[in-house]
Amino acid sequence: MLIAADKFKGSLTAVAVAEHVTAGLRRVVPQLSVEALPVADGGDGTVAAAVAGGFERREVRVTGPVGTEVTAAYALRGDTAVVEMAEASGLQLLPDGVFAPLTATTYGSGELLLAALDAGARTLVFGVGGSATTDGGAGMLAALGARFLDADGEPVAPGGGPLRELVTADLSGLDPRLADVDLVLASDVDNPLTGPKGAPAVYGPQKGASPEDVETLDAALAHFATVLEKAVGPQAAVHAKAPGAGAAGGIGYGALVGLNASFRPGIDVMLDVLGFAPALERATLVITGEGSLDEQTLHGKAPAGVAAAARAEGVDVVAVCGRLALPAEALGAAGIRRAYALTDLEPDVQRCIDEAGTILEDLAERIARDFLA
Repeated sequence: MLIAADKFKGSLTAVAVAEHVTAGLRRVVPQLSVEALPVADGGDGTVAAAVAGGFERREVRVTGPVGTEVTAAYALRGDTAVVEMAEASGLQLLPDGVFAPLTATTYGSGELLLAALDAGARTLVFGVGGSATTDGGAGMLAALGARFLDADGEPVAPGGGPLRELVTADLSGLDPRLADVDLVLASDVDNPLTGPKGAPAVYGPQKGASPEDVETLDAALAHFATVLEKAVGPQAAVHAKAPGAGAAGGIGYGALVGLNASFRPGIDVMLDVLGFAPALERATLVITGEGSLDEQTLHGKAPAGVAAAARAEGVDVVAVCGRLALPAEALGAAGIRRAYALTDLEPDVQRCIDEAGTILEDLAERIARDFLA
């Protein structure tokens, strides 16, 4: 039995999901052999999944999204580091109820990458998602040695909004170690940088951006790409339209242009890093899941990636979730044989959130009776 589930956001970590599912299964089959491999798709929880998979947790002090210092973690094993931008620049780091759509910076994400380089990392898995920022990765690149100057030759202020004042971009000062690093941009979104499907339009409102802010940010990021094109050549314009450029407020774009990153779906990267393939060889059934199984799940989220990999090897997959919003046909097409939701047992959503672990154990008991007894 292999449990490869993501977190239930707002109630259970991926590690806790695995623990509760295991407890429920063993009520029915006490001696059941269970292997837990908590997974993530590049967003918040990615470092925790790596640590659960055997990586060492490292903590550093970095610049948070609004300029105050925060403690952020990355994961290291050998010369491979898993860096999660949400640890340094995530929405969860904003003061309660306070958003900074125009001024939030990814500077701390660059500092986190530097820390991983200093620790000897030569392969960087850069998970991007859950950001408070829409600065195109300018802050990250600045922390790594790039310079972004206004008409007076002064550094532009932090955030996406001030990029409209950008006149000169100089990437020649980027840390030279980056040239010898394999940096993989791990994300579950494939948006371009700007336009109707770009970072400001699609994700800006989640970060507190008004319609006027969205227009400002979209124009500022388009201008950013134009200035970078002058600095590094036509590939800057190509990257602006590339899948993943709009990830995490455009930090994907900064990584593609400045760090020579390669883009891969986050769950595919994490399954490789965590050793999912050999674990799958030992499994006769896989349990995956996340808080909400819905239309978004089918577009690069962890359960879909787990199910696709398991189906390719002929291993059955069932899913657990807090809320199920997919019909049986869609689940089947994704490779999920059956889904079990907390709301099947407890219709009160708030109780599902507050008592998720207990209800999940009851749900796992059902799975054991259906598939193992």
